[in-house]
Amino acid sequence: MKSTQCYHCGDSCDNSLITFNDKTFCCNGCKTVYEIFSENDLTCYYNFQDNPGAIPTEIEGKYNFLDNKEITEKLLDFNDTNTQIVTLFIPHIHCSSCIWVLENLHKLNVSISSSQVDFPKKKVRVTFNSAETSLKEIVLLLSSIGYEPYISLEDYEAGKKTVDRSLIYKLGIAGFAFGNVMFLSFPEYFEVDGFWIEKYKPIFRWLMFCFSLPVVFYAGNDYFISAFKGLRSKILNIDVPIALGISVLFIRSSIEIILDLGTGFFDSLTGLVFFLLLGKFFQQKTYNFLSFERDYKSYFPIAVTRISKDNKEENIQIYDVEKGDRLLIRNQELIPVDGILINGNAAIDYSFVTGEAEPVAKKSGDKLFAGGKQLSGVLEMEVLASVSQSYLTQLWSNDVFQKDKKSHFKTITDKISKNFTIIVLSISIISTVFWLFFDVSKALNVFTAVLIIACPCAIALAAPFTLGNMLRIFGKQKFYLKNATVVEQLAKIDSLIFDKTGTLTTHKENTITYDGIALNTQEKSILKSSLRASNHPLSRTLYNSFKEIETVVISNYKEVVGKGIKVDYKDINLKLGSSSFVKNNDEKSTLDTSVYISFNNEYKGKFTFKNSYRKGVKELFNSLKSNFDLSVVSGDNEGERVYLQENLPKETTLLFNQKPEDKLKVVAKLQEKNKKVAMIGDGLNDAGALAQSDVGIALSENINVFSPACDAILDASKFNKIATYINASKKAIQIIKYCFILSLCYNIVGLYFAVTGQLKPVIAAILMPLSSISIVVFTTIATNLLAKKIK
Repeated sequence: MKSTQCYHCGDSCDNSLITFNDKTFCCNGCKTVYEIFSENDLTCYYNFQDNPGAIPTEIEGKYNFLDNKEITEKLLDFNDTNTQIVTLFIPHIHCSSCIWVLENLHKLNVSISSSQVDFPKKKVRVTFNSAETSLKEIVLLLSSIGYEPYISLEDYEAGKKTVDRSLIYKLGIAGFAFGNVMFLSFPEYFEVDGFWIEKYKPIFRWLMFCFSLPVVFYAGNDYFISAFKGLRSKILNIDVPIALGISVLFIRSSIEIILDLGTGFFDSLTGLVFFLLLGKFFQQKTYNFLSFERDYKSYFPIAVTRISKDNKEENIQIYDVEKGDRLLIRNQELIPVDGILINGNAAIDYSFVTGEAEPVAKKSGDKLFAGGKQLSGVLEMEVLASVSQSYLTQLWSNDVFQKDKKSHFKTITDKISKNFTIIVLSISIISTVFWLFFDVSKALNVFTAVLIIACPCAIALAAPFTLGNMLRIFGKQKFYLKNATVVEQLAKIDSLIFDKTGTLTTHKENTITYDGIALNTQEKSILKSSLRASNHPLSRTLYNSFKEIETVVISNYKEVVGKGIKVDYKDINLKLGSSSFVKNNDEKSTLDTSVYISFNNEYKGKFTFKNSYRKGVKELFNSLKSNFDLSVVSGDNEGERVYLQENLPKETTLLFNQKPEDKLKVVAKLQEKNKKVAMIGDGLNDAGALAQSDVGIALSENINVFSPACDAILDASKFNKIATYINASKKAIQIIKYCFILSLCYNIVGLYFAVTGQLKPVIAAILMPLSSISIVVFTTIATNLLAKKIK
């Protein structure tokens, strides 16, 4: 009697048979998982493979060790209040269908808020509510649907990384087979005669057939899977003609060998797969080499304030932070490392990590996690561990910060791929039908040659190689882009908006004068302590002018963005900021940049700043004026209007007294006019405008501000090279277009010889990789020449 299998896991149902929806299950667990998929319209999961779920008896009790809190804490990336984040290694991830299932975990368990798959590393990052579910339940859920995580505490503690070497294995097998098939084909190539050759010729041919089997069914299986999934989704992706070409070559060659009609085209077949995999390998190596995480520690312009043993404050690079250090975290600063709160009022916004913007109150002795943002004045913390570059990089590239800025050029590539596939298939079918009527012997040769010569790998390689190389080049020039898409967006910019304070000006060289009632020592101490908690450029500049004044512990710190600061110290209330904020009126006659102060609502005086503009501002604007709409927006008053009008192009729009929300509206209004806008700000009061813009560039002067709202970070020393970087981006897109033209010319010439029957498949297979090689060589040389011009 035939055994009944479980629809979900494939185990035998002879002992306990459960029927539901005309399907059989071995237990209630499998039935429940099926019901969950069914209720959430996820039953197409079972289309991906037969019986994909795990057998319940195999995982029963296997993960009881996750009930131990000490163990789970070592596995968690983030653990605070009710939110926990874990990254799990899933060896069974192998295709786009796996990604689809794993990124829909929230439909299977409502306590999971999000799940993100890192396909190359075979990892999934799960954010969940620990009050409603546990890590153990999530692991059991993953196991039950066929994606059992591999958990090794030894690997986690040692920091070992699991590397996916499948592409290397496939490339090795394809290369080995290609070399041997070419060697075995030499007698056929040179038409060598002789008794020995004639006697062993069938053996050589069958050996070539054997070498081709692992190439087609293992090394090249990704192309078949991708083509099948594309066709099933009614999408003609770029792998369809590749898969069809491999199939035609293999089937025709096998028929020739079996029926003893000829030697076949196994050399072309193995060579085609080998060169395709070689291109994919170089592409993968390029992205690994250009990974933002790779050089995060060495060049990212981010610093922290460390308090030394003698209570002196010093700015240090973030990678110099060590366990036991005492750090000062100001208002609106990101916590760079895990640590313990020593003192201060902590209200931590973990939205950078969890996506939840609700501040979490902390008291002295509580643990603080990297990625939290301090919202309530200044705090001091002790470092528990040194900086983890990969974690901070993960925060910056988290989907929470991903703006909906689709790559225009990617859309063009997709369009070209779709149209390319249709055209190639049409040409191959039409030309084959033509030769069936005029010369049947050439029909199959033509069909095969067309599919091979028109291989689209050159199109697929142009953008990744060019844009990837540009990321590396810009990085060396201290212009750090979030991803390759930013290069494309930057190339389309036609409007530039500059913040003034901290962007066109530098706080390092400002001159400060005080006009008002002299402040006593206590008032200076309260003022300095208040400035200590703020990250505004004027606050930092003014704070540095009170070097010999002692600080005190202030309470009820509140910073109103774009207006000023309110603090309490014992029975003293301090307000500092704009005239309207401190005095409830505007001083129209005074147009200098000033910070007003009052104690207990009694106006004391104002600090006036004379701005020092960065070198090269005038030259930069003059180089941009002919190609871009230029604007300067500032939260300051119009005291600098005359100076800016005299030194900047007449067409430049000048806007003053702009609050943060006003800056955002300026960007939005330009975008409504179909303008592509780049916002250049210091990342403090400009976060909204940076996020709204098509490209947000945060200028960094080695201050400890981390601005995830931006698309790029520019070192302040390279401010005068903005025009150069934009022009370089435009030229990078031109390089990609030239690659497309080069590939098109190659395909037109090749298709002519293939359609007319003058091109044998073996020659086509040799010529095909030359297109890819030429594209890689061209993009490398062109971008390197571009890099020399940037320098």
